[in-house]
Amino acid sequence: MSIPLSALDLVPLARGSTSHESVKASVELARTVERCGYVRLWYAEHHNMPGIATTTPEILITHVALSTSRIRLGAGGVMLPNHSPLKVAESYRLLEAMHPGRIDLGIGRAPGTDTLTALALRRSRQALVVDDFREQLGELMGFGEGALPATHPFASIRAMPDDVSLPPIWLLGSSSYSAKLAAELGLGFAFAGHFSPDPPEEPMRIYRERFQPGALDRPYSILALSVFCADTELEATRMASSVLVSFAQLRAGRPGRLLSPDDALAHGFTREEEAAVAYYRRNQIVGTPDQVRPRIQAAAESTAADEIMVATHAFDPAARRRSYELTAQALG
Repeated sequence: MSIPLSALDLVPLARGSTSHESVKASVELARTVERCGYVRLWYAEHHNMPGIATTTPEILITHVALSTSRIRLGAGGVMLPNHSPLKVAESYRLLEAMHPGRIDLGIGRAPGTDTLTALALRRSRQALVVDDFREQLGELMGFGEGALPATHPFASIRAMPDDVSLPPIWLLGSSSYSAKLAAELGLGFAFAGHFSPDPPEEPMRIYRERFQPGALDRPYSILALSVFCADTELEATRMASSVLVSFAQLRAGRPGRLLSPDDALAHGFTREEEAAVAYYRRNQIVGTPDQVRPRIQAAAESTAADEIMVATHAFDPAARRRSYELTAQALG
């Protein structure tokens, strides 16, 4: 089985490292996955998380695009409730003008952070509780198409530059909500299987069955998976240990820098922490190329995914690059 591969990079901030080193490592990763034939590379929006540097995907996209030539680059994604749809449309049209045909715009509806930080971003307590994602998305698409209804209060505004199209919009999700909306609007859909506690099969089935042509003529789905691949099973297990502790600390409200495998393996999980990471541990695909291949293939087949997005959030940049290389070799 051969399936297109793409990559998700959260730009890990490791203990003992600097943000400059982390961004430099992500540029090297981009070069690696492009050389290995990955289709696209996305950056996710997170805030107030000491172990993750991707606060502003469009800045990383701009930076990495200058060091690559073919791979598609995008947000995976922009957390739309944190932003003005007009500002998002302008930013990604400008990116499209800078790097034509290489930009993706993934859209999510989660805050990508804690409640207090979301308030600091949105500047309104009302904005924290209002459920207007659908309206925001419609506004973004309207600015992209230059076709807001005449009765819309912003109908006279054009998102500039207006001589380029808004990049393709993908809806991201970890439940059936975004799957249904993506199907209704004819957009691409990406399921966050790398962290979702819910299985992907049902949302991705709903997306395929309910799809109506829109921006896309036919459904196209991406399944994100947490993959740690190394030359030996022991190396892969060590690499995967860091993110487990990071996830446990995040769930406990104590986020920190990503620990080394030595420190992570020495961490004693409390009962509460172990419960918090139990599903995350089950979701991890860990091992040698021969061990990860069947699990990735099984996930792709059970969901009818059109593409697999690999997320390898690891302490050591060299081990992370090697994991992406081996995963590409394993999947052909």
